[in-house]
Amino acid sequence: MPPTWPLGPALIFDLDGTLVDTAPDLLAATNAVLAARGRTPIDPSTLRHMVGFGAQRLIAQAMEATGSPAEAPEMPTLTQIFLDHYTAHLADFSRPFPGVEATLAHLKAGGARLGVLTNKPHALTGPLLEKLKLGDYFAAIYGAGRKDYTKPDPRIFHDVAGELFDGGTGRAVMIGDSITDLQTAQAAGAPCILFSYGYTPVPAAQLGADMVLDDFAQLPAALARLGF
Repeated sequence: MPPTWPLGPALIFDLDGTLVDTAPDLLAATNAVLAARGRTPIDPSTLRHMVGFGAQRLIAQAMEATGSPAEAPEMPTLTQIFLDHYTAHLADFSRPFPGVEATLAHLKAGGARLGVLTNKPHALTGPLLEKLKLGDYFAAIYGAGRKDYTKPDPRIFHDVAGELFDGGTGRAVMIGDSITDLQTAQAAGAPCILFSYGYTPVPAAQLGADMVLDDFAQLPAALARLGF
Protein backbone atom coordinates (compact mmCIF):
# COMPACT_ATOMS: atom_id res chain seq x y z
CA MET A 1 0.00 0.00 0.00
CA PRO A 2 1.26 3.53 -0.74
CA PRO A 3 2.04 5.74 2.26
CA THR A 4 -0.55 8.31 3.29
CA TRP A 5 0.38 11.94 3.98
CA PRO A 6 -2.39 13.45 6.13
CA LEU A 7 -1.50 17.00 5.10
CA GLY A 8 -1.12 16.14 1.41
CA PRO A 9 2.25 17.76 0.64
CA ALA A 10 2.64 19.69 -2.60
CA LEU A 11 5.14 18.08 -4.96
CA ILE A 12 6.00 20.62 -7.66
CA PHE A 13 7.76 19.14 -10.69
CA ASP A 14 9.80 20.63 -13.47
CA LEU A 15 8.91 19.10 -16.84
CA ASP A 16 11.77 18.94 -19.38
CA GLY A 17 14.58 16.75 -18.09
CA THR A 18 12.63 15.77 -14.97
CA LEU A 19 9.35 14.13 -15.98
CA VAL A 20 9.82 13.87 -19.73
CA ASP A 21 12.79 13.41 -22.05
CA THR A 22 11.82 16.14 -24.50
CA ALA A 23 15.32 16.57 -25.91
CA PRO A 24 14.70 14.81 -29.26
CA ASP A 25 11.80 17.08 -30.24
CA LEU A 26 13.46 20.21 -28.85
CA LEU A 27 16.54 19.31 -30.88
CA ALA A 28 14.53 19.02 -34.08
CA ALA A 29 12.86 22.40 -33.50
CA THR A 30 16.18 24.06 -32.69
CA ASN A 31 17.79 22.62 -35.79
CA ALA A 32 14.85 23.90 -37.85
CA VAL A 33 15.79 27.40 -36.69
CA LEU A 34 19.45 26.84 -37.51
CA ALA A 35 18.59 25.43 -40.95
CA ALA A 36 16.51 28.52 -41.70
CA ARG A 37 19.66 30.59 -41.14
CA GLY A 38 22.01 28.26 -42.98
CA ARG A 39 23.68 27.07 -39.80
CA THR A 40 25.12 23.64 -38.97
CA PRO A 41 22.77 21.55 -36.82
CA ILE A 42 23.72 20.90 -33.22
CA ASP A 43 23.90 17.42 -31.71
CA PRO A 44 21.90 15.96 -28.79
CA SER A 45 24.70 16.29 -26.23
CA THR A 46 25.09 20.00 -27.01
CA LEU A 47 21.36 20.64 -26.74
CA ARG A 48 21.00 18.95 -23.36
CA HIS A 49 23.06 21.72 -21.74
CA MET A 50 20.84 24.45 -23.23
CA VAL A 51 17.36 23.36 -22.11
CA GLY A 52 15.51 24.77 -19.12
CA PHE A 53 15.73 28.53 -19.58
CA GLY A 54 12.98 29.09 -22.15
CA ALA A 55 12.79 28.98 -25.94
CA GLN A 56 14.51 32.30 -26.61
CA ARG A 57 17.50 31.43 -24.44
CA LEU A 58 17.73 28.04 -26.17
CA ILE A 59 17.69 29.66 -29.60
CA ALA A 60 20.23 32.30 -28.57
CA GLN A 61 22.62 29.66 -27.25
CA ALA A 62 22.22 27.52 -30.37
CA MET A 63 22.95 30.48 -32.62
CA GLU A 64 26.05 31.38 -30.60
CA ALA A 65 27.25 27.79 -30.74
CA THR A 66 27.04 27.71 -34.55
CA GLY A 67 28.25 31.16 -35.55
CA SER A 68 27.48 34.79 -34.84
CA PRO A 69 24.89 35.55 -32.14
CA ALA A 70 21.32 36.26 -33.14
CA GLU A 71 20.49 39.94 -33.42
CA ALA A 72 17.68 41.15 -31.17
CA PRO A 73 15.40 42.21 -34.06
CA GLU A 74 15.41 38.71 -35.56
CA MET A 75 14.60 36.87 -32.32
CA PRO A 76 10.80 37.04 -32.78
CA THR A 77 11.12 35.44 -36.21
CA LEU A 78 13.49 32.75 -34.97
CA THR A 79 11.28 32.05 -31.99
CA GLN A 80 8.24 31.66 -34.25
CA ILE A 81 10.12 29.18 -36.47
CA PHE A 82 10.98 27.20 -33.36
CA LEU A 83 7.45 27.27 -31.95
CA ASP A 84 5.81 26.38 -35.27
CA HIS A 85 8.03 23.33 -35.69
CA TYR A 86 7.84 22.28 -32.06
CA THR A 87 4.05 22.64 -31.88
CA ALA A 88 3.67 20.43 -34.95
CA HIS A 89 6.02 17.77 -33.53
CA LEU A 90 5.39 18.15 -29.81
CA ALA A 91 5.59 14.50 -28.86
CA ASP A 92 7.01 12.73 -31.89
CA PHE A 93 9.85 11.29 -29.83
CA SER A 94 9.41 12.76 -26.32
CA ARG A 95 8.70 10.15 -23.68
CA PRO A 96 8.38 10.05 -19.86
CA PHE A 97 11.57 8.99 -18.15
CA PRO A 98 11.59 5.42 -16.76
CA GLY A 99 9.46 5.03 -13.65
CA VAL A 100 7.69 8.37 -13.96
CA GLU A 101 4.11 7.27 -14.53
CA ALA A 102 4.13 4.46 -11.93
CA THR A 103 5.75 6.73 -9.34
CA LEU A 104 3.32 9.58 -9.95
CA ALA A 105 0.43 7.15 -9.53
CA HIS A 106 1.95 5.88 -6.29
CA LEU A 107 2.46 9.38 -4.90
CA LYS A 108 -1.00 10.60 -5.85
CA ALA A 109 -2.64 7.51 -4.36
CA GLY A 110 -0.77 8.28 -1.13
CA GLY A 111 -2.36 11.72 -0.86
CA ALA A 112 0.32 13.95 -2.37
CA ARG A 113 -0.80 16.96 -4.38
CA LEU A 114 1.09 17.11 -7.67
CA GLY A 115 1.83 20.13 -9.81
CA VAL A 116 4.02 21.08 -12.77
CA LEU A 117 6.12 24.25 -12.89
CA THR A 118 8.09 24.70 -16.10
CA ASN A 119 9.57 27.44 -18.24
CA LYS A 120 8.21 25.69 -21.33
CA PRO A 121 5.47 27.88 -22.89
CA HIS A 122 2.21 27.29 -21.04
CA ALA A 123 0.33 26.76 -24.30
CA LEU A 124 2.52 23.72 -25.02
CA THR A 125 2.83 22.29 -21.52
CA GLY A 126 -0.70 20.98 -21.08
CA PRO A 127 -0.91 19.49 -24.58
CA LEU A 128 2.41 17.67 -24.12
CA LEU A 129 1.29 16.16 -20.81
CA GLU A 130 -2.01 15.10 -22.39
CA LYS A 131 -0.30 13.51 -25.39
CA LEU A 132 1.86 11.49 -23.01
CA LYS A 133 -1.15 10.63 -20.80
CA LEU A 134 0.34 12.35 -17.76
CA GLY A 135 -2.02 15.31 -17.43
CA ASP A 136 -4.50 13.69 -15.05
CA TYR A 137 -1.86 13.33 -12.35
CA PHE A 138 -1.51 17.09 -11.88
CA ALA A 139 -3.93 19.44 -10.13
CA ALA A 140 -1.96 22.55 -11.14
CA ILE A 141 0.06 23.16 -14.31
CA TYR A 142 2.07 26.36 -14.82
CA GLY A 143 4.18 27.10 -17.86
CA ALA A 144 5.83 30.29 -19.09
CA GLY A 145 3.22 32.88 -19.97
CA ARG A 146 0.58 31.84 -17.48
CA LYS A 147 1.97 34.61 -15.27
CA ASP A 148 4.22 37.51 -16.25
CA TYR A 149 7.07 35.97 -14.23
CA THR A 150 8.76 32.58 -14.44
CA LYS A 151 11.24 30.41 -12.52
CA PRO A 152 13.36 31.23 -10.56
CA ASP A 153 10.97 33.94 -9.32
CA PRO A 154 9.58 32.49 -6.07
CA ARG A 155 6.15 33.96 -6.72
CA ILE A 156 5.44 31.34 -9.37
CA PHE A 157 6.34 28.54 -6.94
CA HIS A 158 3.96 30.01 -4.36
CA ASP A 159 1.26 30.34 -7.04
CA VAL A 160 1.46 26.63 -7.80
CA ALA A 161 1.54 25.66 -4.14
CA GLY A 162 -1.39 27.93 -3.37
CA GLU A 163 -3.48 26.30 -6.08
CA LEU A 164 -2.54 22.82 -4.90
CA PHE A 165 -3.57 23.75 -1.36
CA ASP A 166 -6.79 25.45 -2.55
CA GLY A 167 -5.59 28.76 -1.15
CA GLY A 168 -4.43 27.22 2.12
CA THR A 169 -0.92 26.40 3.24
CA GLY A 170 1.19 23.28 3.57
CA ARG A 171 4.62 21.85 2.91
CA ALA A 172 5.91 21.98 -0.66
CA VAL A 173 9.04 20.73 -2.40
CA MET A 174 10.55 21.59 -5.79
CA ILE A 175 11.59 18.58 -7.86
CA GLY A 176 13.67 19.22 -10.95
CA ASP A 177 17.01 18.81 -12.68
CA SER A 178 18.72 22.20 -12.96
CA ILE A 179 20.07 25.28 -11.25
CA THR A 180 16.86 27.10 -12.17
CA ASP A 181 14.83 24.64 -10.12
CA LEU A 182 17.23 24.90 -7.20
CA GLN A 183 17.20 28.71 -7.30
CA THR A 184 13.40 28.67 -7.39
CA ALA A 185 13.26 26.45 -4.30
CA GLN A 186 15.84 28.49 -2.44
CA ALA A 187 14.07 31.76 -3.20
CA ALA A 188 10.78 30.24 -2.04
CA GLY A 189 12.28 28.76 1.13
CA ALA A 190 11.46 25.22 0.05
CA PRO A 191 13.53 22.03 -0.14
CA CYS A 192 14.72 20.83 -3.54
CA ILE A 193 15.29 17.39 -5.03
CA LEU A 194 17.17 17.17 -8.33
CA PHE A 195 17.57 14.30 -10.78
CA SER A 196 21.00 13.58 -12.20
CA TYR A 197 19.78 12.51 -15.65
CA GLY A 198 18.34 15.88 -16.66
CA TYR A 199 19.41 18.87 -18.73
CA THR A 200 22.04 20.99 -17.04
CA PRO A 201 25.51 22.27 -17.98
CA VAL A 202 26.66 21.69 -14.38
CA PRO A 203 26.07 18.18 -12.97
CA ALA A 204 23.16 18.14 -10.53
CA ALA A 205 25.36 16.65 -7.83
CA GLN A 206 27.41 19.86 -7.81
CA LEU A 207 24.53 22.30 -7.43
CA GLY A 208 23.79 21.91 -3.71
CA ALA A 209 20.26 20.51 -3.67
CA ASP A 210 18.88 18.78 -0.58
CA MET A 211 19.00 15.48 -2.48
CA VAL A 212 20.12 14.27 -5.90
CA LEU A 213 18.56 11.10 -7.30
CA ASP A 214 19.54 8.94 -10.25
CA ASP A 215 16.19 7.20 -10.76
CA PHE A 216 12.66 8.61 -10.61
CA ALA A 217 11.49 5.53 -8.72
CA GLN A 218 13.71 6.61 -5.81
CA LEU A 219 11.51 9.66 -5.21
CA PRO A 220 9.03 8.28 -2.62
CA ALA A 221 11.84 7.09 -0.35
CA ALA A 222 13.68 10.39 -0.75
CA LEU A 223 10.54 12.35 0.19
CA ALA A 224 10.16 10.18 3.29
CA ARG A 225 13.76 10.97 4.29
CA LEU A 226 12.97 14.67 4.00
CA GLY A 227 9.97 14.19 6.27
CA PHE A 228 7.26 14.44 3.61
